[in-house]
Amino acid sequence: MFMRALISVYDKKGLKELADFFVKENIEMISTGGTYAYLKENGFDPIKVEEVTGAREILGGRVKTLHPLIHGGILYRRDLESDLLEVEAEGMEGIDIVCVNLYPFFEKLKDNLTVDEQVEFIDIGGPTMLRAAAKNYKYVYTLSDPQDYESFLSVYSNGTEEEKAAFRKKLAGQVFNLMGAYDSAVSNFLLEEEDKRYLSLSYRKVRDLRYGENPHQSASVYESLDTEGALKNIDILWGKELSYNNFKDLDIAWKVASSFEEPCCCALKHNTPCGVALGKDDYEAYSKAYEGDPVSIFGGIVALNCTVTRETALKMNEIFLEVVMAPYFTEEALDVLKKKKNLRIIRCTEAPSAKRAYVSLDGLMLSQDEDFGEFNELKVVTKKEPDQQEREEMEFAYTVVKYVKSNAIVVTKDKMTLGIGGGQVNRIDAAKFALEKAQGQGVVLASDAFFPFSDVVEEASRNNIKGIIQPGGSLRDQDSIDLCDEKGISMIFTSMRHFKH
Repeated sequence: MFMRALISVYDKKGLKELADFFVKENIEMISTGGTYAYLKENGFDPIKVEEVTGAREILGGRVKTLHPLIHGGILYRRDLESDLLEVEAEGMEGIDIVCVNLYPFFEKLKDNLTVDEQVEFIDIGGPTMLRAAAKNYKYVYTLSDPQDYESFLSVYSNGTEEEKAAFRKKLAGQVFNLMGAYDSAVSNFLLEEEDKRYLSLSYRKVRDLRYGENPHQSASVYESLDTEGALKNIDILWGKELSYNNFKDLDIAWKVASSFEEPCCCALKHNTPCGVALGKDDYEAYSKAYEGDPVSIFGGIVALNCTVTRETALKMNEIFLEVVMAPYFTEEALDVLKKKKNLRIIRCTEAPSAKRAYVSLDGLMLSQDEDFGEFNELKVVTKKEPDQQEREEMEFAYTVVKYVKSNAIVVTKDKMTLGIGGGQVNRIDAAKFALEKAQGQGVVLASDAFFPFSDVVEEASRNNIKGIIQPGGSLRDQDSIDLCDEKGISMIFTSMRHFKH
């Protein structure tokens, strides 16, 4: 049976091998523009689209395949007599394989083009041909990605009719899957967040994971095609692939460590910081984070915002860690860390940059801005003014509390967490837990939200806390302020809360 393939690709990967196959199978090739030139240069003899349509390309190449003789050849139903009669009357010939990939709209988003420049990479003819072929998958193969070529060659050559039909359906589904992501990227580029009537996301599967939060749950990881992000470009320098829980934990740990300019270490367990500290170098930052909770860090992950050196690596190897993440490692540090067979070593050099956060519910999706802020203002509301050292300590503690599950309390001293209480259903229990962990050594207490009662201040005063930082905003704020004045504790309001549920 006479077969024709329409080929129009931006990505030429694998095209020569595919064209060789078409020649072998006596499949006639129709082509356009740069693809036509590429095939000719490689010794093939394709037919120009304009020879089929009788119409030249116009508008600088914007219109070349948008023609009834092209789309009729793709869309007609081979087993419907009325379609066959119309095709014959119009002088159409069938197109049985559509091999098209799209202008690099995703990739060009990274180049910071002007709006007019980026718009030129919105593909029109390609998606139209792919959609037509995919709709008519009962008869037409759609090759929208070079990674499908090898499977196509195998199925086309050796598959049963049932296998070929199933494969065409799969290819069609992949087309609409691709177009959903492609159209989402375009709409997200053109629309401001408040103007969107539909939630459309553009993500590509990176790989399947071994399992999700638990072994009985399947899981995959996807990367955004139209936004950047720190975890998109990580390098696994050592160890097995990351798990579902590893990815979630790294996201928080890296956001914490990246929140500071000084060397910072965040130790994290079960998506909650268990030790965060600043230091003059990586060794001091890690040592202080470890000492903040030497029990919980075991089996956790560690993220640093600075280069990991050999001395720090030796100290890390004294316990079991799942992951160590940093922007750089010295060669000596890597040699030491690689002695731990089950340790994953991750390099990440990009700062967190996601603008939106999403939470999937049963039948709903919540979307919100990422929590970029720290403080609206820093207002001392007590008679006692914190000195500069106490103020810096408060700001450190309040930055950390932003990443702890609500209700969240963080107790610190010397830019080091001593007690972290989070995920409790009431604030006083979170405070008691954090203060008990601190064993009376804490100087500053931070809360992610206001105090509805003065009981947290009372508990803080019994544990030698000298300064408290919280958003303020309770109807009974004055009760807490008065008790701070009575106990000689300074208190700062930030006018910005950081609930993290």
